[in-house]
Amino acid sequence: MIGRILALALAMLLAACASPVTVKTDFDAKARFDGYRSYSWIAEPAGDAPLVPQSIIQGIDARLQARGWKRVAEGEVHVAAHVTTRDGQTYNNFYSGIGHDLTWLGFGPVPDSVTMSVDPYRAGTLVVDMFDAKSRRAIWRGNASGILPDDPSRLNASVQGALDRMFADFPPGTTRR
Repeated sequence: MIGRILALALAMLLAACASPVTVKTDFDAKARFDGYRSYSWIAEPAGDAPLVPQSIIQGIDARLQARGWKRVAEGEVHVAAHVTTRDGQTYNNFYSGIGHDLTWLGFGPVPDSVTMSVDPYRAGTLVVDMFDAKSRRAIWRGNASGILPDDPSRLNASVQGALDRMFADFPPGTTRR
């Protein structure tokens, strides 16, 4: 019985630690993505870790170039990416004892204890915007947000995974083979 409770508690703890990245995209249905062949950067992301913005730019470049787009000085599409982060804390309480005073049953007071821990975390959001260079209208937006891993290699893997999901159906309205 206690083994099952411990297994359930461990499963719940692992599920709470797994912070999925939320990815959303939106686009202008009137935009003709099949007509675009080039892009240029108008705003590159900045971040706390020096390699993260570089990784984001290279990741977006690779995904756009895989779709046949070419990076040039003045492209048909202007790309901007922005990163925001915020620090937060998670409070964890662990209660021991049964939590009730059983004096009225003749057992006397049962000592209870509460152990509290504070776990810091960093949450981040990546927003990628694309604009038609001629009309200056927004044509596509990708947004990814979630808890950032502490380990730099896991952080890069998380960013690349978010970009994979963000550009999975890009360009919209076209059939990918």
